[in-house]
Amino acid sequence: MAKTYAIAVIPGDGVGPEVIDEGLKVLDRASKLFGFSYRTKTYPFGADHYLATHEFMPDGQLDEFRTMDAILLGAIGDPRLPPGLVERGVIAATRFGLDLYINLRPIKLYAEHLCPIKGKKPEDVDMVVVRENTEDLYTGLGGHFKKGTPDEIVIANQIFTRKGVERAVRYAFEVAVRRNKKKKLTLVDKANAIEVQQLWRRTVEDVASDYQGIEYEFAYIDAACMWMVKNPESFDVIVTPNLFGDILTDLGAMVQGGMGIAASGNIHPGRVSLFEPIHGSAPKYKGKNAVSPLAAIGAVGMMLDYLGERRAADAIETTIADLLSSKRIPSLDASSGLRTSEIGDMVARELERALVYEKR
Repeated sequence: MAKTYAIAVIPGDGVGPEVIDEGLKVLDRASKLFGFSYRTKTYPFGADHYLATHEFMPDGQLDEFRTMDAILLGAIGDPRLPPGLVERGVIAATRFGLDLYINLRPIKLYAEHLCPIKGKKPEDVDMVVVRENTEDLYTGLGGHFKKGTPDEIVIANQIFTRKGVERAVRYAFEVAVRRNKKKKLTLVDKANAIEVQQLWRRTVEDVASDYQGIEYEFAYIDAACMWMVKNPESFDVIVTPNLFGDILTDLGAMVQGGMGIAASGNIHPGRVSLFEPIHGSAPKYKGKNAVSPLAAIGAVGMMLDYLGERRAADAIETTIADLLSSKRIPSLDASSGLRTSEIGDMVARELERALVYEKR
């Protein structure tokens, strides 16, 4: 019997509504081809909503999200508001409020010509970063003293808990098992300079005994950034604290071709989770129908994989890879010569080929 999924949709700011439209177009096509159904409810949260109502989300909104199977987010952020204001009020509030403790970022090169690193091929760039998503400096603990004066002091507390670290590490080991590729986990930290991060190393060593088939290693964040550029093929699964994960995954997005292909999941296993492109709201492109929606479409694929619709998720990824490797979609940015809606049409149309290929 076909399953029906309840999906919350937050188109958000800037180009968010445009790319989400294309993601939903592909979702609709996939549901017809692969035999599942869904219903959506759209929420207006973002800059316009905040400017009109002076609220980020209404009371009880997180409880309503908990009744959903997944959340699909376009983008949040607007230059009319102070940096980070609406992002904290919507994205961070949802991540922390729903305890979405994993940020999952696949980094995969679909076509050699997209990679800025000479000589690297798709088989060289295929990794997953598991970023702890609810601790570290992002908790916001700390504050200002004598703000705005020459004597101003700012304190920010880097928070790690054994529970938070261990659940991220275990999730990363599980990803390495499921991928069944290099069977290697790399912890990226800075434990030599930030002594408290040794908690991460001790936790990896403790948890590793439950995953005998997975090799593990440690890398400092500065070295890992160098290796991601020089030897991306050395990575399989990376697990890392929140701040380093935020930085490292954007570097990874460039290695895979750019922000126009990068999607992420904010996950609490077994509960409602949030999926989004990570390119931001790109306000200068708003309304121009010019940006690539592939990251949003990829986020739809991640969402379907999480929901258990693996065949549909694989078909979306295969279709994206084929369109990029064939150069029918020649680039991942606004210079592709293709309109946002055209790219969505192409992916939706080509999905059926992936289904035919699957049946061979």
